[in-house]
Amino acid sequence: MWHLHLIKSAAMLLAVCLAIPASGVAQARANDKGQQFPQVTLSNGKITATVYLPDEREGYYRGTRFDWSGVIPSLQYAGHQYYGEWFDTHKPLSHDGIVGPVEEFSPLGYEQAKAGEEFVKIGVGSLIKPDDRAYVFHRHYTLSDPGVWHIENDGQHIAFKHVLEHDRYPYRYQKMVRLPEGEPTMVLEHTLKNTGDNVLETRVYNHNFFVIDHEPAGPGYRVLVPGDNPSARGAKGLADIVVLEGNAIRFLREPRAGEQAYFADLGAGQAVDYDIDVRNIRSGAGARIVGDRPISQMVFWASPTTVCPEPYIDVRVAPGETFSWTITYHYYHQDNVTDYPIN
Repeated sequence: MWHLHLIKSAAMLLAVCLAIPASGVAQARANDKGQQFPQVTLSNGKITATVYLPDEREGYYRGTRFDWSGVIPSLQYAGHQYYGEWFDTHKPLSHDGIVGPVEEFSPLGYEQAKAGEEFVKIGVGSLIKPDDRAYVFHRHYTLSDPGVWHIENDGQHIAFKHVLEHDRYPYRYQKMVRLPEGEPTMVLEHTLKNTGDNVLETRVYNHNFFVIDHEPAGPGYRVLVPGDNPSARGAKGLADIVVLEGNAIRFLREPRAGEQAYFADLGAGQAVDYDIDVRNIRSGAGARIVGDRPISQMVFWASPTTVCPEPYIDVRVAPGETFSWTITYHYYHQDNVTDYPIN
């Protein structure tokens, strides 16, 4: 049974508890481009965040790559902004037309499906495999069943539950975005229940599209990554755009249009603690990200407009079982801080 114990009154429950098909229309506000997207605002007295809601017809993000829940275009703390659009033109159906600390699951059943049959992306729904080509994240796949979204919001917390009834991979997935009272902290709490007869085995990572204080990628950022001896194997832009100094990624210059900085796995195939720090050293605003599951693959990617530590965790859920994980963002700002100590 799924509960949210934070609803404060029957009137509020009626106003903010939604149990809608993914095509239903929730509360919509206009963004700065005059487009209408379903959204809510959360605040705990320290942090104010805008959260877009899943909606198959009207939603900000309707692509088939990322989980539709917890899309955060704006999070403000102490006068600092942590996220924002990192692309020139927003297209709701684009595979990367998304913002904030968003997550993607690897597909379920794609290799076993024949052309014209369904496979599953958690947080998206059932998709059609169009041909025998290998799965690629940047391809748009036809959404055959968006499942049903249940949403509860009390102004400080919002909980999303996605229910998919699929013949091979049915599930109940819940994500709560929670702002603890009076703390500069955001918590993402997840549970995935396997309601079918086959094992759910996937990987999930958070893309973390940071755009701190509107700073483009470049020497204004430092990123601390976990591990005793982070690996630069498979890196792109090394010694040109970025360098790895101990546990710190430092930018030598801003990436130009079409360029990227990339580390394939800073953990070199070994599990590392989920503990990452991203800082704009010019403004002093940063975020420490801590998870309660080990990172199985520690990717880093940056384009000219966004800085993205991408920690992966492995997920395996037996029939009838539930898998849970939590990611906590500790936001901060520090004056007169110019760099990290190098380990």
